[in-house]
Amino acid sequence: MLPYGLGRFASSIFSVFIFMALSLDKLSFAQNATSEIIETSGTANTFRPIFTVPAEADDGAPLLPNINDPNATDAQAVCPGYNASNVKRTAFGLTATLNLAGPACNVYGTDIETLNLTVEYQSADRLAVRVTPAYLGAANASQYNLPTTLVYQPTIDVDAGMSSLNSDMSFIWSNDPTFSFSVYRKSTGDTLFSTQGTKLVYENQFIEFASALPENYNLYGLGETIHGLRLGNNFTKTMWAADIGDPIDYNIYGSAPFYLDTRYYELDQSTGNLTLVTSNETNATADYVSYSHGVYSRNAHGQEILLRPANITWRLLGGSVDLYFYAGPTQQEVTTALQTSAIGLPALQQYFTFGFHQCRWGYANWSQLQEVVDTYEAFGIPLESIWYRDFDNDLVTHSYTEGETFLSSLHASGKHWIPIIDSAIYVPNPENASDAYVECPSWKYLILISNRYATFNNGNDTNSFLTNPDGTIYIGSVWPGYTVFPDWLSDGAGPWWTNEMVTWHDKVAYDGAWIDMSEVSSFCVGSCGTGNITMNPVHPPFSLPGEPGAVIYSYPEGFNLTNATEAATAASASSSQEAAASTASASLTMPDYLRTTPTQGVRDVNYPPYVINNVQGDLAVHAVSPNATHADGTEEYDVHNLFGHQILNATYNALLAAIPGKRPFIIGRSTFLGSGKWSGHWGGDNTSLWAYMFFSIPQALSFSLFGIPMFGADTCGFNGNSDEELCNRWMQLSAFFPFYRNHNTLTAIPQEAYVWASVAEASRTAMNIRYSLLPYMYTLFYLAHNTGSTVMRALAWEFPNDPALANADRQFFLGPAVLVTPVLVQGATNVSGVFPGTGGRGEVYYDWYTLEAQKKVSTPGANVTIDAPLGHIPVYLRGGYVIPTQEPALTTRDARRNPWGLIVALGLQGSASGSLYVDDGESVVQENGTLYVEFTAANNALYASARGTYNNSTNPLANVTVLGVHEAVSKVTWNGADVAQQDTDTVVLYNETSKTLVVTGLNGLTSGGAWKTDWVLKWS
Repeated sequence: MLPYGLGRFASSIFSVFIFMALSLDKLSFAQNATSEIIETSGTANTFRPIFTVPAEADDGAPLLPNINDPNATDAQAVCPGYNASNVKRTAFGLTATLNLAGPACNVYGTDIETLNLTVEYQSADRLAVRVTPAYLGAANASQYNLPTTLVYQPTIDVDAGMSSLNSDMSFIWSNDPTFSFSVYRKSTGDTLFSTQGTKLVYENQFIEFASALPENYNLYGLGETIHGLRLGNNFTKTMWAADIGDPIDYNIYGSAPFYLDTRYYELDQSTGNLTLVTSNETNATADYVSYSHGVYSRNAHGQEILLRPANITWRLLGGSVDLYFYAGPTQQEVTTALQTSAIGLPALQQYFTFGFHQCRWGYANWSQLQEVVDTYEAFGIPLESIWYRDFDNDLVTHSYTEGETFLSSLHASGKHWIPIIDSAIYVPNPENASDAYVECPSWKYLILISNRYATFNNGNDTNSFLTNPDGTIYIGSVWPGYTVFPDWLSDGAGPWWTNEMVTWHDKVAYDGAWIDMSEVSSFCVGSCGTGNITMNPVHPPFSLPGEPGAVIYSYPEGFNLTNATEAATAASASSSQEAAASTASASLTMPDYLRTTPTQGVRDVNYPPYVINNVQGDLAVHAVSPNATHADGTEEYDVHNLFGHQILNATYNALLAAIPGKRPFIIGRSTFLGSGKWSGHWGGDNTSLWAYMFFSIPQALSFSLFGIPMFGADTCGFNGNSDEELCNRWMQLSAFFPFYRNHNTLTAIPQEAYVWASVAEASRTAMNIRYSLLPYMYTLFYLAHNTGSTVMRALAWEFPNDPALANADRQFFLGPAVLVTPVLVQGATNVSGVFPGTGGRGEVYYDWYTLEAQKKVSTPGANVTIDAPLGHIPVYLRGGYVIPTQEPALTTRDARRNPWGLIVALGLQGSASGSLYVDDGESVVQENGTLYVEFTAANNALYASARGTYNNSTNPLANVTVLGVHEAVSKVTWNGADVAQQDTDTVVLYNETSKTLVVTGLNGLTSGGAWKTDWVLKWS
């Protein structure tokens, strides 16, 4: 192992490496490794046993987070704050100079003596407040100013001269006793943000500012964390991208420094007075209104946000204060404004991406992939894409020839293949002169270790990799062994990445990219591969699933209640494994924590004096070291949280080149605000537990706020073994998430949808609904892409004037019209839920299965009990909406060829509306045009009116179902003529019990295409 100092050197390189798991019958382990001989094209090659990187290589310094350190200095108690002077009005706000109000405290860095304050009313609904050092040179500018080329910085709108005059926000500053500022909402007099009573602390490695918050506040956002939707008032949110398997309440893969603040008021109808609601208890007979605003902190450094009962405090390890306040006053207005002004609108995904995806770590070869695909089809379960781990294919188990045969068949059947692409690039072993693939039995992958590994060499030749401070290449450790990492700030990395993706696509026609390990992850502290690449390939410094000491025995909660014998056996084996590990490990002692003190004018990026509550402790543990250096001199410390964001941008551009004309499909792990304009996101390495199924809902809703609507969880759970009941429920829940994928870990029991009979049936049921609703879902994404609207929605967003919904995160809306109420606990046969807006408040809901109006109504704050036996997920359609559908099929390609349908869910006033977006489902530029159809139902009539030039949709309209028709129907007309007289195949059915009108057999009347002409259907 290298000396620790050298281990902290950093360097980075990017290359495409995807690995493939070998079949489990070939398992052997590093402890007993022997030389292997692999036959490749008739040539035998030998190589030495596999070395395991010591576990200590990923041990960092013992650090105690400041929030847990009773001896930590309180910056508010010792720092002087600032005073404002030289205040000048500008056309859109003001500028001022801030100077230290007393002697420098230098508590967690070097105080910046002079700062610039800039305040801008940038639009009618956006106010910017920036505080930056007054004097910056080329050597340290990147430490404070986040380049707009990396993260866009909002600017003053073109029409701000007029629009900003209508701002509902007001900025007030004070020097009493030191500089502070407040932002008010003029229409209500409410204080949205105020640093009054606190001091601004601004040092080269520590910035602190705080704002008061009302009692029992409702804040949402601040990702990425496994947490409830409403953040609560006793929570510390850390932002430092970390490769770790979804611990609850800690920092994980991405960063989203934005929050939504919703405040409820009781309205006095007689006076119009508003009284802030500060209790979770509400009055069912009272009238309420809400006002929401958003706060975006444009800072990508490591940081903590402390949520406490009376305030919120930011503690940043660098950068600047760069705040944007969004007036709202609704969630949708805030979200739209954030996306259109700052982070960008989400990508419009290809149609196929909304199908069902299957993946697991452990598929062995092309033949096994084919077997999985065939089995799904044999069970009649839709499958859109198969996912797998590979890159520059190993020729032993995944030859290009066999791959071409597999992919040709897969594509011909309307299906797709998505490979995983890790963010680290294997460094070839200079002592292995042969151009061969070597089997690495210790960790079950085949990797290419040729000295002529083109991906590495091309990147090295173009200076595309991160370096150590001394200019040598930073070499860490990831799955294939010692690896390098891309430097996205270099001129060469982007073009190199594109070239590698294009070259690889020429060999295997993949359909998208799954970007993993992009925090960026490294399995050792510092440049541990420096001087050690002759040991490549090496085993990671930990046991992989299934290896001795890491056999998977865990099952979901309640497994012992349904599988007592198997649960007891697993528990016994697990106890034995844990006991062995406990015996082998050293006794624990109280660590001698490392505490660093600031050095005037010098940054300690490896051990910042202020210690954030990072889940991994030391910032370099399981990550590229903070002092890794980019081509322009920027240290990784300053841009660590943006690596995932940058690789998604590079991959988006690469896919445009590799698959010309088609919208790139990317699912990434590490994200930042704005990553949604290139990619979707999956929830990471969750666990097969009921708790994680629940947490997938608030996680998805939070990513709706972050502009990343293409979200899904690893259905049935990734880590641990799933079981039949959990998988049954989870397959049904995820059917209503935008991204729908089943994925689990190596050596866990299989959990494909066909493994258990009840899961297969439950999956078919839920997928039948999902695939029927694909036109509706695709339209939601079109609207999100163009307007910034959300796809998955919290109940509180759709019903903003009901404070009882502030913490509701066990149900959700898909768009405005589909209410999903899943079972989230083991053994349940019913579920409690609410039907917002019912009980005399104007809303009605219809059961998807029976089409009947929901008779159980809920008053604000009250739940109702809904029957939900295993295999049934309660789904309701909200009155007032027209929902386009299509007959489902086993692939989205075939579903798109099927006839259309319409479900008209009439509101209590007998009206409804909706829309449908149609295009070719894949092209970046729609050369055949697009089509947008609007539906309006009122006065016993349904109108369809379209605009656009897309003419490839010749699918007929098969049926129209109208819900909430309270009088028997004797006649139905199409454009004024009786439907029965126009086409004898048309059938009109009225159900007195469900109050439903169903008109079928409209195919003949719309044989030229359902939307070729405008039409009206009337009933009486």
